Amino acid sequence: MSLFVNQLTHIDVSLWCSKRGLVGCSWQVDAVLDGELGEDGMLFDFGEVKPWIKRTLDSGLDHTLLVPTQAPGVNVTECPEGVCVRTSTPYPMEVRGPKEAFSLLPWKAIELDTVAEHLSQQLTEQRPKNVHQVTLTLSDEDIEGAAYGYTHGLKRHLGNCQRIAHGHRSRLHIFQQEVRQPKLEQQWAAWLDNRYLLEEADITSQENDFLTCGYRAAQGDFSITLPQSLCAVLPGPTTVENIAAWLAKEVATQSGVTTRIQAFEGINKGAIAVSSASATSSSRL
Repeated sequence: MSLFVNQLTHIDVSLWCSKRGLVGCSWQVDAVLDGELGEDGMLFDFGEVKPWIKRTLDSGLDHTLLVPTQAPGVNVTECPEGVCVRTSTPYPMEVRGPKEAFSLLPWKAIELDTVAEHLSQQLTEQRPKNVHQVTLTLSDEDIEGAAYGYTHGLKRHLGNCQRIAHGHRSRLHIFQQEVRQPKLEQQWAAWLDNRYLLEEADITSQENDFLTCGYRAAQGDFSITLPQSLCAVLPGPTTVENIAAWLAKEVATQSGVTTRIQAFEGINKGAIAVSSASATSSSRL
């Protein structure tokens, strides 16, 4: 007997790729549980499936930096902050933070199927007595139109969003005169894709074309150093509300047209902001 739950939850992470560098990802999670019916005629109560799996994912891989420790140019060491990850290809980067902010995986590359198999094994080991196996399927959101991945951290957040190198893959909608602007969407999404978004106040150094961002948060001390050309600096925290407001202002300023931005933070959530020459407003979805 099998029990399935589609679109059970989402996973938001960043991963290191030896070809693309730092990549922001949002994955949809589907689950299948195989086992035997209990005396109550159920394999596992639907009301308990989602919180059990979500709790396991939230306390593990979700909102971390996925590091393939056997990838070329990757070096992982201990440091006063906890863990230090250094890379050399396709560009130099250093990330420091508490060990909980990283998922160190003994692989040469992060592949979706391999991650799903890894998580399925973890859940199967923790399964209820009448469940024999748990199988997760991870998939990217099917997006028609513009989308981009980004990495960031929110030092004021009390949860796992404070981790300095977690990310999202997001849609981008741009409206002018109440009409979608696909060309502008593609241009801005292409520019934003795989960038690191940071708050200006968190910059601790800028030298030799590299930028370092660092802060102390509830979970510990964090820092990241990477090429300045791969960063986008915002005047405030890189919440989705501020990203939407910042983009609306930038697009309106460059185009000279009042602009409404619908910025997504991963899958099915985000914020809306409007900017003209005289005012800016925003709201959360």
